[in-house]
Amino acid sequence: MATLPESPDALALKVAQLPESPGVYLWKDAEGTVLYVGKAKRLRARVRSYLSSDATTPSKTRRLMLAVRDLDTIVVATESEALVLEANLIKEHKPRYNILLRDDKSYPFIKVTAQEPFPRVFVTRRVLDDGARYFGPYTDVGAMRHALNVVKRLYTVRSCSWDLMREAPERACLDWHIGRCKAPCVGLQTQADYGAMIAEVLLFLDGRTGDVVRLVRERMLQASEALDFERAAELRDALKHLDKMEEPVAIAATDGGDRDVIGYARDGDDACVAVLRIRDGKLLARDHRLLANVEDEADGDVLGAYLAGAWPAAEERASELLVPFEFADRELLQAAVPGLRILAPQRGSKREMLELADRNARHLLEEFKLAADEADERAADPVYELQRELGLQTVPRAITCFDISHAQGTDTVASAVWFENGRPRRSEYRKFKVKTVEGIDDFASMREVVGRYVARRQEEGRPLPDLILIDGGKGQLGAAHDALVSAGLGAMPLISLAKRDELVFMLGRAEGVQLSRRSRALRMLQQARDEAHRFAITFQRQQRTKRTVTSALLDIPGIGPTKRRSLLHKFGSIDAVRAATPEAIAELPGFSVAGARRLLEALAASAPTRADGPAQAMHADATTTGVDAQAVVAADPGASSPDASASAATPAGRRDAPSAATVPPRDLLAPDAPPLATGDAAPPASPRPTP
Repeated sequence: MATLPESPDALALKVAQLPESPGVYLWKDAEGTVLYVGKAKRLRARVRSYLSSDATTPSKTRRLMLAVRDLDTIVVATESEALVLEANLIKEHKPRYNILLRDDKSYPFIKVTAQEPFPRVFVTRRVLDDGARYFGPYTDVGAMRHALNVVKRLYTVRSCSWDLMREAPERACLDWHIGRCKAPCVGLQTQADYGAMIAEVLLFLDGRTGDVVRLVRERMLQASEALDFERAAELRDALKHLDKMEEPVAIAATDGGDRDVIGYARDGDDACVAVLRIRDGKLLARDHRLLANVEDEADGDVLGAYLAGAWPAAEERASELLVPFEFADRELLQAAVPGLRILAPQRGSKREMLELADRNARHLLEEFKLAADEADERAADPVYELQRELGLQTVPRAITCFDISHAQGTDTVASAVWFENGRPRRSEYRKFKVKTVEGIDDFASMREVVGRYVARRQEEGRPLPDLILIDGGKGQLGAAHDALVSAGLGAMPLISLAKRDELVFMLGRAEGVQLSRRSRALRMLQQARDEAHRFAITFQRQQRTKRTVTSALLDIPGIGPTKRRSLLHKFGSIDAVRAATPEAIAELPGFSVAGARRLLEALAASAPTRADGPAQAMHADATTTGVDAQAVVAADPGASSPDASASAATPAGRRDAPSAATVPPRDLLAPDAPPLATGDAAPPASPRPTP
């Protein structure tokens, strides 16, 4: 075992002596176990970067360096050699902190022992450098078995394990008697005839089904002309299987040709790469690999690590490789695999192939998540599209959207709506009364509400969303982030959607992200934003209506808190009470017809002589306030009114709609009215909206 450095200073001294040349470095722990393998264009500069840690250093790298006690390096001549050596060392050591393939040895291959005089065809899970041809790995074992059955129907490949030309049996086996083998072991089939048959087997396994179909059809006609109808029938049945395999599964490239198409999906610490194998313009097979330990790694690095480990050693690969995005070490991979052309198309038929591959990758990753009980149901395609567009590491299955609403600075309320897998989940809707903010201060209101929301969910042990969406611009985004940092959730994904130009703002980005107007991800964000606005403005109007009715009834003799609540519950507004008949009011408990007449007379006498300006429900966005976004506010949960009739007709998404009620300059609530119930977990009272 190598001598271990005794201190960080000794390790730093070792790093300072490294050469400025291409190579591979291996970080080790105190026991000499390899923790991480990496490559570098310049070893000294790359390795030295690990020793300087700051706030931007990924947590995965910080954990690695806490465990590191030693360093080994291997110098090579070129970057391409470093790429191949890195992949081989990762397969050899399986370091804890490298991106690893899940179940790397579990997928079978079809092996053709082409190095033997009379090759055999069988299934294996070990790939050796022995001169044989390997086809696979087959992630779909059923497809592999089907391919082997077609080979057995068409060709008389020997199944014995004799090392022919060195040893042989004394007589032919049962396969010869039943027509499954032509007994080359006892000299009944020449090596040239057997070799021609194996060449066709290789064509078939290589995806050249059309060439094989043509040859089999010719043999079927020859057998029919020779009156060997039994053999002709066998070939006819084999042709049916070949025709099914030759049919395009989902797509067909109009330009023909061979290419491999890479699809990619990621969710947290897991990723999936799907490979569509297209031969002669037809989609013939789909493989996939699951990747683990991708935490804190960029998507380009994850895809680059997979391709660097899989593609140089792949037997069955096309000369053209389509990838969904640019990745690390693209030029090095092309140099390591002669004749390989890597493309990242942005439009056209090739882009459609990539989208199909991405859907397959998402489907396979969802299957893995569901089987591992890491997800309850499949995420919709717009959810994955949003993850890709915004560069999120985790699939935003659960999104919570916040909105603020007020009436000229009064009755300020907020809403939080929950979308799960792209659909609203109304049992998780929450609404708030903002208590600690006076006047128009949308930033402080947003800070208060987000802080209360996450604090309440943490106290109750309820799951937090994968993504928080703020209705507003950079100011509201910063206020929400302040609240998350105060709650110890500063790393939670957070974005805002500004109505103007529909820009998506993210922390750490100076400019907003402009999603395509036809993007399904943008439509999903807009739906969540509009639903949060509808829910907030409905609650705000409920609060304003309740205050207006209560204030108008304060000075009328004989009308106490109980009667005021009854009138509010039945009629909803003061204008509706004025328009009611004495008989309708007398139906309420505690009222008589005579008492109802006195109430109506009092209301008529107290009616305003001039119309006050309408109180307008205002939607909070970045243009409504200039208040400092860094103000610190704390509050307790708010409450809601049980009556939603006053705002049931409000269209979803409508902003700044004027109210029919006026706001009198009086106290908001009667001093003798019972207190409202409080709590953040009030379920929505409004009717089910149309998204």
